Amino acid sequence: MEEKFCQSCAMPLTDDIRGTNKDGSISEDYCKFCYKNGEFQEDFTMEEMIEFCIPLTVANSDMDEQSVTIMLNKVIPQLKRWKKE
Repeated sequence: MEEKFCQSCAMPLTDDIRGTNKDGSISEDYCKFCYKNGEFQEDFTMEEMIEFCIPLTVANSDMDEQSVTIMLNKVIPQLKRWKKE
């Protein structure tokens, strides 16, 4: 099974943390921390999202800050919310 990630913050997306759409349905793309009732919860720029996620990712992984920073700078720009078409 392919693991899904929040298309805003890159958090692994499990059923218990999925956000909600405007109609109350479960979002297939975003976590509840980023997306609720069809709206993004924070008015972050992509760069602000990366900075916000660095300490959270370090605290919840075995990666150091430099590795996390490099990884998030590669991953987050490719997510649906941030990707430039």
